[in-house]
Amino acid sequence: MFSDSYRVTPVKHVPPFTVSVPGSKSITNRALLLAALSDGECVLDNALFSSDSRALLTALENLGISCQADEEKQRIRVTGCGGSLPKTSATVTAGNAGTAARFLTALLAFCDGTYTLDASEQMKKRPMAPLINALASIGISVTSLEEAGHLPLLIKGGQKQLTTAPALSVSIDQSSQFLSALMMAGVLLPEGITVTATGSRTAMSYVHITERMMTEFGITPLPSSSEETGTTYRIPGGTPYRHRNYIIEPDLSGACYFYAAAALLGTSVTVSGVRKNSMQGDLRFLSVLEQLGCTVADTPDGICVTGPANGHYPGLDVTMSNFSDQTMTMAVLALFADSPTHIRGVAHIRAQECDRMAATIAEITRLGGRAEEDEDGTGIIITPAPLHGACIETYQDHRMAMAFSLVGLRVEGVVINHPECCKKTFENYFELFTGCFLQP
Repeated sequence: MFSDSYRVTPVKHVPPFTVSVPGSKSITNRALLLAALSDGECVLDNALFSSDSRALLTALENLGISCQADEEKQRIRVTGCGGSLPKTSATVTAGNAGTAARFLTALLAFCDGTYTLDASEQMKKRPMAPLINALASIGISVTSLEEAGHLPLLIKGGQKQLTTAPALSVSIDQSSQFLSALMMAGVLLPEGITVTATGSRTAMSYVHITERMMTEFGITPLPSSSEETGTTYRIPGGTPYRHRNYIIEPDLSGACYFYAAAALLGTSVTVSGVRKNSMQGDLRFLSVLEQLGCTVADTPDGICVTGPANGHYPGLDVTMSNFSDQTMTMAVLALFADSPTHIRGVAHIRAQECDRMAATIAEITRLGGRAEEDEDGTGIIITPAPLHGACIETYQDHRMAMAFSLVGLRVEGVVINHPECCKKTFENYFELFTGCFLQP
């Protein structure tokens, strides 16, 4: 619908509304992998259908896993392989999906076969070296076919050769997906694995999702920790996941754009099905909104956020390492605060769909705002300044598009370039956005 650009229409008043967002990408893709490795048929309800989830779904089908998708019902039926992939030779692609790329790498490495894993040009730029190096440390052959440490990869699975439980470590400084991938696929080895998270980053919110979902599918990771070695997981092996019916939570990352709009506009927004017991790390963003003066209420329909009635809220000093997907959302809110905002602990977002730190600063500057990296280069400082309209570059990054669309609710002349990048996780974002905020 909005193939080239989307012009945001500013609004002065929006009555309270309720909106439904798609299922969580993080949970959908984990559920797909766990179901594929289960001992029978799994039914995944409220599944996300987006370019990211379709990439993993197609790859699993190309590996011989039976998957039946019903997009209208938001349901996927997956018949698990019981821990042994039907195809021992295949070429699959992760597309532009980081979760698919990391999950498939570990899956193929712990199977019995030879595989080629390809990806989009954008995904080829994103880091894979920590996972490649971790697998190489236990004797698994993973060869970069183009640039070292990047996709595409030639993977020779080590399921047969790893007859005792290997111990390996992996850095999560650039992404915790490396650890989640090894944890979920580790059950394929006869005796499982022991995997330790290394690096300076301690944010583990997505790993905790992995841990909880593995347990829900019948395999419980055994964590331990020490000051010397950090967090270690013992993953039992030799037993497939248990098949089950599974309901996927609404995507909190997507919900947060609408909740942030409540703060910007002083209205009330309810997102259907979002609960305070959600396993998703972005739930922490609601506490940040409370610090801005919003009220957060758990209603029968879902969590409702009401923004400050006077439209004023303070700048904050906030560490977002555990919910860094909302960095750009927080940066946009900071543009309208009464004082400066310091976002800390987000250095790792440089290596995501784009260099999100550099992109955020560039687009704030394009709008006339003031933003800069902090002294240690791990955060962003935003100082409120008069804003003007601009064409926002999205860098093929869905979160840049969705977050910066919020600016246009209060500033005339904001145009989002290439809004179709939202297909990665939230295909109908701008259609919903229009329905919620376009005045009659």
